[in-house]
Amino acid sequence: MEELIARINELSRKHKTVGLTEAEAEERARLRKQYLDVFKGNFRNQLDSIKWEGEEEPPKNH
Repeated sequence: MEELIARINELSRKHKTVGLTEAEAEERARLRKQYLDVFKGNFRNQLDSIKWEGEEEPPKNH
């Protein structure tokens, strides 16, 4: 995950200074989507692991 973030940041810095080629812009978009997918998955796992007080199992709403 750290390597993914590092590459996204590298491309973002390059975009601000000299600009990106079309291939680099596509790579940056793909990496951002990949990062968000991982983030959302991890967040969903955290939410699913929450134990509700007074209930035996947490409600499943998804």
